[in-house]
Amino acid sequence: MFDIEEIMKRAQEASEAASRQLNESIEKSQKIAEQMREDAEKAKAEKAARQQETEAQAAANQQRQVEILGQMFSPEAMAQMADNEALIQQLVDEKVSETAALGVEGMMDQLFGEDMGVIAAALETLAMEDGEDAEDEDRELDFAMEEELYNILDERLAQLETLPEPEPSPYAKDDPRWAQFGILLSGIISHLNDHQLDGMDVEEHIPVMEQQIVSLVRRSWGVNGRGELLDTIRYLTREGYTLRYRIYCEAASPEDLLDETDEEECESIGRGWRFAQHYKAHFTPGFMTGWDVGRAAMLARWGCYLGWLTEGEAVGILWDLSQRAAEELHSWREFAQSYLFGGLMWKLLCGDVAAESYLGFLADAATDLLIGRAEDDEGQWRDCPWPAARKIGFQA
Repeated sequence: MFDIEEIMKRAQEASEAASRQLNESIEKSQKIAEQMREDAEKAKAEKAARQQETEAQAAANQQRQVEILGQMFSPEAMAQMADNEALIQQLVDEKVSETAALGVEGMMDQLFGEDMGVIAAALETLAMEDGEDAEDEDRELDFAMEEELYNILDERLAQLETLPEPEPSPYAKDDPRWAQFGILLSGIISHLNDHQLDGMDVEEHIPVMEQQIVSLVRRSWGVNGRGELLDTIRYLTREGYTLRYRIYCEAASPEDLLDETDEEECESIGRGWRFAQHYKAHFTPGFMTGWDVGRAAMLARWGCYLGWLTEGEAVGILWDLSQRAAEELHSWREFAQSYLFGGLMWKLLCGDVAAESYLGFLADAATDLLIGRAEDDEGQWRDCPWPAARKIGFQA
């Protein structure tokens, strides 16, 4: 017979065990749900903290950008107004607006440099008015335009010849003026870039300017470091356009200069040869010295600024360039004329139809360096006379 009480007892125990398991499951589920809620809240808090940190970093970056803009556009003015945040912000806003108004070509103007190729020639040339740019796109450098450019160059050279200049002054070998003279050989490019001319550094050492200078040297010259910089300076001092002009003058025809080159290169050589033939009776290859020396001096200063050259190395290079310039040329006027002369040959080789405007910018820079302007009274060349010609050795 079945024991009813035993059966009921076992049923009760089974029910209680099931109830306990159910309660334990419920409690476990509640703990899991609570943990999930805590994890979700923790993740939410961490996300909020990361977002707050990101916003703080963005604010710090924005503040750093404001500081850099202040250094970049007017460090002296920004320093004077450091205690007035409202005025500082106003100045930054104004400068940002001016920069935006310049556009891409305007920014290229601020970083005007020298180049050795057709593509970079378009980047280096200062921006023209929109109408002039559109007109240039439809123009070609034909024979008639070449003749027109010769006439424009002659006019510019004649204008430079009329500029007042102090008489050359004797320099002793250890004359401290040699250092400043070497720096001023980079004057035309420095002036066009608004670089400093009172010392070796071209700009204040701030990251944004250092990046712009290294970008300029790499883009315009294809120079990516110390070795390539020294090779380029060596080329300019030993060969450069002085040798190229001599070779073009001596060639009986442009075909003598060709070596299975493409059509574009043939046209470039033809323009260079015609230039040399037009001027060889008036200007010797030594007249190209200013063009080669001026660019080499600029590269030496850029290299020192970027740390590719030590200051001692840059000083030595500028010393050698100074001796060559003083031996081949006789005045800042002649140096400027040489620079325009070489600049036009370069533009012709590049096939750049904006050569006329380029000559104008160079001539204006040389004029400012010689006589200054009323509003800022520059004239750094005027304040450093050209070294007088030496017959034997240096002046004591």
